[in-house]
Amino acid sequence: MTEPRWKPHVTVAAIVQDAGRFLLVEEETPDGLRLNNPAGHLDPGESPLEAVIRETLEETARAFTPTHLVGLYLSRIVRPERCEDLTFFRVAFTGSVGDQIAGRPFDTGIVRTLWLTPEEIRARHAVLRSPLVLRCLEDHLAGQRLPLGAIHTHASVYDGKESRLRGQSGR
Repeated sequence: MTEPRWKPHVTVAAIVQDAGRFLLVEEETPDGLRLNNPAGHLDPGESPLEAVIRETLEETARAFTPTHLVGLYLSRIVRPERCEDLTFFRVAFTGSVGDQIAGRPFDTGIVRTLWLTPEEIRARHAVLRSPLVLRCLEDHLAGQRLPLGAIHTHASVYDGKESRLRGQSGR
């Protein structure tokens, strides 16, 4: 019998700074309330850019405009009590957000959004969703930027997307 193939969870994150503060979300997790960048999983048939725009809108009710890639990050979380051994591959972008869209609800599990200074975020390191929250912030503050063109999504990602969506709607 062969072992199942190891597959990391691909996630995206938005690093948004305005007037010296960073946009974070407070979210319900299995470990209690945690702070995170607006972030989430890459869905089938979407590029990392599309995913970070979607996730930021879902979690903050704000439109995100990516300007640069901050970095690519790999982390692992092992929780023996839950028989979990998870690896995450994070693609972090920086950019700006618009005003909060009135009446648009946050995604399930998101309690609220916060604008915190780097010092306030560092002081809350014990309640960060992952060590990558602070690492992405530090890389952003250090001026780490790559052009968005550094990420390429091949057209094959979109192949069959329309037919898959038709199948989900029952057409």
